[in-house]
Amino acid sequence: MNAVLYAVTVAIWGSTWLAIKGQLGDVHPTLSVFYRFALAAAIMLVYARARGLPLAYPARMHARFALMGALMFSSNFVLFYFAEQHLATGLVSVVFAMSLLVNICFARIFFRRRVPAVVLVGGALGLAGIITVFWPALTAFDPSSGDGLGILLACAGTLVFCLGNVVSGKVQAAGVPVVQSTGWSMLYGAVLIAPFAAIFGHGTLYEPTWKYTGCLAYLAVIGSVVGFGTYLTLLGRIGGERAAYATVLFPVVSLLLSTAFEDFTWTTQDVLGVACILLGNAVALAGPALLRRRAERSPAVT
Repeated sequence: MNAVLYAVTVAIWGSTWLAIKGQLGDVHPTLSVFYRFALAAAIMLVYARARGLPLAYPARMHARFALMGALMFSSNFVLFYFAEQHLATGLVSVVFAMSLLVNICFARIFFRRRVPAVVLVGGALGLAGIITVFWPALTAFDPSSGDGLGILLACAGTLVFCLGNVVSGKVQAAGVPVVQSTGWSMLYGAVLIAPFAAIFGHGTLYEPTWKYTGCLAYLAVIGSVVGFGTYLTLLGRIGGERAAYATVLFPVVSLLLSTAFEDFTWTTQDVLGVACILLGNAVALAGPALLRRRAERSPAVT
């Protein structure tokens, strides 16, 4: 089951970056983010009501939903939308892959969770792959340039997202199912971004094109409802530090799509970097299970 959740998350989130690029244009990013999560929240909450799932929670839990919405379903995506104005979609997803290491650190800080050495080895390989892919941009880094600003925005969005992971972990630990917690959090995210959308999005309110509408529908239904549902379920089952390995693998999907639709050109460094990312991903996912099996087969010492 975990493997299915993982594969679905990778496939969906690897493709959403290109759909985000399809929404960049005359509509302000804050307004596009508002449309996306208002629609996604409506779908999630209507589904929960139709299934007879409980939607009433105490004020303390709603405060957590609001914080989760602010971190995972509004501010972080505004940062990513702006980042994609300066960087190719595949490169933004590569920066986002750093959430693996941030989640590992946060798991230790906030949950006092011990991280197996094999997971750290996988993380180191994944980070090496990310650095390899991004090395030309890193060596020529200039915060005032378009690429530099894009990297800073993508890094900020990644950090905010990882803080949202911490809140989500605490919500699930309190026993709130993913459907309800995600639906409420998306609603709060839309509500919190609405004032900014009203202030900054006073120009073009909507692009009545197939491209913009199709990307919005894909991001709201597939990218948000299905994608976040599978990711947050995975997070609750295996922990944030291991669930975040999906964010290490989906840049490969994103880079392939960027190659097809944005004329992204692969170099030898890119190939080596992607190979390291895949190897690190395999080590982190399979390593703990292999160690457990080895320990189970080993005769007990008496």
